[in-house]
Amino acid sequence: MPHDERKTEHKIGNRTYMIADVEPLDGDGIRTVQVGAALWVISFLGLLPFYGSLAETGRVWWLWTCWAGFALGLFGYDWARRRRNRRTRQTRRH
Repeated sequence: MPHDERKTEHKIGNRTYMIADVEPLDGDGIRTVQVGAALWVISFLGLLPFYGSLAETGRVWWLWTCWAGFALGLFGYDWARRRRNRRTRQTRRH
């Protein structure tokens, strides 16, 4: 759909929503995944000194949740990077 033909309103039931004409901040998602993974590892490192009290209260899973978030962020980064590279190659071909 050409840029000038985009809808500016969307009606759902009796509500009307305005559609903003803006570009996404992070089109390929790489920066978003990097920031998310960094926040997970910072959270992990921030909780690490409290391992003893976490263990006493049965909340060690908080640490492993942070670690899993970081690990999934690494997979997400690899996926987003490959997706960006694939799109770049496709754009160059056309």
